[in-house]
Amino acid sequence: MLGMVKNSLLSTVEAWPYRLLSKGEKDQVSYEERACEGGRFAAVELVGKPFDEASKEGAVKLLKYVGGSNDKGLGMGMTAPVSITAFPAEDGSFQQKVKVSLRIPSQFQANPPCPTDESIKIEEREGMTIYSTQFGGYAKEADYVSHAAKLKAALGSDAAYRKDFYLCNGYDPPMKPYGRRNEVWFVKE
Repeated sequence: MLGMVKNSLLSTVEAWPYRLLSKGEKDQVSYEERACEGGRFAAVELVGKPFDEASKEGAVKLLKYVGGSNDKGLGMGMTAPVSITAFPAEDGSFQQKVKVSLRIPSQFQANPPCPTDESIKIEEREGMTIYSTQFGGYAKEADYVSHAAKLKAALGSDAAYRKDFYLCNGYDPPMKPYGRRNEVWFVKE
């Protein structure tokens, strides 16, 4: 636990590497198109719980992993964002299934420590191109749903992206009171 707290408070945060492809704005919604690097990610799936509860539980598990709850006892440092894959239902709300993931820091990409929590899996992921919109505050399910609807409207019908899921991203530790950064990402097809 101490490793997790020290890791999230005192370490530098490594950003998920990406390249900006374009920027746009429509109806007061700013968005970006980015090419995000692939790599190894620590991920945990949670089913049968509301989005806010499941995403918090998943994030804590991953923070413990990078904070030293692994076979090497290594505090690896933080990466951002914590990314939550959400699966929208017909009405736009989320199904009770999420996947919370964190990109493993660069220096551990080649040989990441094994998680001691068996629910955490190490995954190899391809790079992807995304459409992203940013907003502040402490984000909850309703905020992500609202900003996803705004991004969908801003992109219009010409943009081709996955409709079966999208990514809800948080960049800040819970103890940061203001100046917070959250993003919704649609994965380009």
